[in-house]
Amino acid sequence: MFEEKVSTFLNRQSFTLKDKQIVIGVSGGPDSLALLHFLWKQQDKENLSIVVAHVDHMFRGQESLEDALFVKSLCEQYNIPFEMDRINVPGIIKQTKKSSQTAAREARYDFYASVMEKYGFPYLALGHHGDDQVETILMRLTRGSSGTARAGIPFLRTFGPGFLFRPFLLVTKVEIEDYCMRNHLTPRRDPSNAKSTYTRNRFRKEVLPFLKSENQQVHEHFQRFSEELQRDELFLQELTVQEMNTVIEKREKNQITIDIARFLEMPIPLQRRGIQLILNYLYKEKPESLSAQHIDQVFSLIKNSHPSGRLDFPNGLRIIRSYLKLSFQFELIDTPGFYYELLEPGVIELPSGYSIKMEKSAQYAEKNDCYAIFDASNLQLPVIIRSRKKGDRMSLKGMAGTKKLKDIFIDCKIPLQNRDTWPVVTDGNGSILWLPGLKKSSFEGIKQASGKYIVLIYHTK
Repeated sequence: MFEEKVSTFLNRQSFTLKDKQIVIGVSGGPDSLALLHFLWKQQDKENLSIVVAHVDHMFRGQESLEDALFVKSLCEQYNIPFEMDRINVPGIIKQTKKSSQTAAREARYDFYASVMEKYGFPYLALGHHGDDQVETILMRLTRGSSGTARAGIPFLRTFGPGFLFRPFLLVTKVEIEDYCMRNHLTPRRDPSNAKSTYTRNRFRKEVLPFLKSENQQVHEHFQRFSEELQRDELFLQELTVQEMNTVIEKREKNQITIDIARFLEMPIPLQRRGIQLILNYLYKEKPESLSAQHIDQVFSLIKNSHPSGRLDFPNGLRIIRSYLKLSFQFELIDTPGFYYELLEPGVIELPSGYSIKMEKSAQYAEKNDCYAIFDASNLQLPVIIRSRKKGDRMSLKGMAGTKKLKDIFIDCKIPLQNRDTWPVVTDGNGSILWLPGLKKSSFEGIKQASGKYIVLIYHTK
């Protein structure tokens, strides 16, 4: 029975629901809907405190909004607190060039963490199941992932202010659909889950059915493989840390240097994990393009007969060999500053290839982060567009006080190498009006309609 399988799995993980305070991520689909219902049914028995968090990624317009209203209505019926956010993920994708799945996941998880903090709940529950586990492991092995990434989806991991757990990893999609039917649940369906343009959907529709035809319990074997690999990997990583402490000669925020001779004395399985540890340390946000092939390239550089060489990795990371030293470092390019003034309507072409256009208008229309509008009578000209300066601060729209530009760049995950070319827009008095594409200041917007406005437009490449 479904409930017994989930309880058995939780017991095997030495995890109890008793007295837990849990935020549940609920999209409205079968998996998350079954998870909500399952935990709701356990509420009195286990003394659970539950909050539901839902994100409308704004991919599907009215349809995705109706998903949110569906989940909200269900929470009202179950008497469960409901939190939601509408996040313009298509806009994020356009700005950051991230894949739709990556951008949506990051936005969703950031919101989940904020709900956990708001309620002081230390647990987040998600509805990933056994079929998801099989697909994830196969996808990562195919892509060339290494280390714990090959183990797929962990049951429990640290997340935000607490922990994320997944109680359905030992049940299948069919069992979840059956649970929904038996409990008269009517899930919402996202049509994008059937599109073959997504890698996961191709594995789901073409590879998984074959594996299940060979063995209906294949998901259980993959879950066991995942758990064993995670335990083995944890032990090997502990050994790796001990060994790498004797190898690393220099460790800074953006640079690590190792002694090649001592590194090569380490056991080979620990060498690969040592390189992975360095990359994990230096990359605050690991690029999707980074794979096991990059580690192979590092070994080729180390074992090359030539005493010097260099590799260029994603996002500006360079690996430089000089005799028996190997340095991993982000190259901080000394970008010349820039300064422009606009007294009249016109266009400024920026060094980054972007541009800022100034217009005068008699109408006011709220647009997006690539537009800023000001009351002409209150704006001190000229409008100045410059590179950032040390100590720059701005007052953010809707917030009290000021914030360092450095902290804004960090919060928005702008790569270090892009910050010196990011335009800073000020008025004639030097007050920062706008960080195009990122943040608007308290000066932006219309306090009182006047019919005379200055509009600034940030054009991407």
